[in-house]
Amino acid sequence: MKGKRLKCFGLALGCLAASFLDIAESLELIPTEGTYIVPYVANAAGILYNRDMFAEHGWQIPETWSELIQLCETIQGEGILPFYFGWKDIWTCLAPWNAMAVELSPSDTAKQVNRGQTTFTQEYRELAEKYLNLLDYGPGDPFAYGYNDACTAFARGEAAMYPIGSYAAPQILSVNPDLNMDSFVMPAGDNKEDRTLNSGIDLGFCVMASCENKEAAYEVLDFLLEYENMQKYIDDQNAVPCRNGEFQLASILDGMLPFIEEGNMTDYQDHYYPSEMSVDALLQTFLIQKDVDAFLANFDTSWQRYNRDIIRMVQEYEQGR
Repeated sequence: MKGKRLKCFGLALGCLAASFLDIAESLELIPTEGTYIVPYVANAAGILYNRDMFAEHGWQIPETWSELIQLCETIQGEGILPFYFGWKDIWTCLAPWNAMAVELSPSDTAKQVNRGQTTFTQEYRELAEKYLNLLDYGPGDPFAYGYNDACTAFARGEAAMYPIGSYAAPQILSVNPDLNMDSFVMPAGDNKEDRTLNSGIDLGFCVMASCENKEAAYEVLDFLLEYENMQKYIDDQNAVPCRNGEFQLASILDGMLPFIEEGNMTDYQDHYYPSEMSVDALLQTFLIQKDVDAFLANFDTSWQRYNRDIIRMVQEYEQGR
């Protein structure tokens, strides 16, 4: 919705955070006139950590990759497990991958590949190599434990950190409601100014052109977008609002709040991956085999295979410009 078309239903467009409108628009395969979603709430992904454990040991929140690795060495040296993973459930392999990718590769990497301007082998090598480093700081067999296992172990204090999104908080707190937990942005490079919060839209609304009672639909959406009603959803889901305003966010987002307030957020790269490609399974296989070259070559080959229709559409659009 642009220009006159852009209304937040009964509310002005300005009620929506520009960062989330940008994320929504960036998901277009080719530039399309108009915006077709009103973002409602989002999540935040990075590293959850045990506040009490950090305070007890005097550990500092890392702001660079070098500081993160040094922290892991320190934690490990004190006989504590730095990370817990749930990589038996393949989708969880995407969590740290996405949180690191937003800093280490361009946000439009997939679009550049579709236009033939680069390859994943070129853009993802540092990301893949650093991702493997995390294995040194997790459980002995990270593929033996699923998502629920990892949430339970972290809730019970069996690891200092858990690289996952805010969406895991309800599961973790169901095991230990008293866990004093916070989060921070995953630092993947050595310039702290390059950090960006990995965030994506969890829930958004649209009204189809064929809707027979648009005014009634708009009334419902106006109701949902009222501050009080949004706050109820935020409280229940530990969510990040996509609307501007004074909302009370969950304390587990305290460490990410500066990025949220500044609009310094970048969407998940896996939102651009075709589901048929099963990148989560590719990542799990990579983490088991530990062959960077084979993984990157497979990524590029699989992309061309499973994304060929989109690549053709993009190329036709570029030729017609």
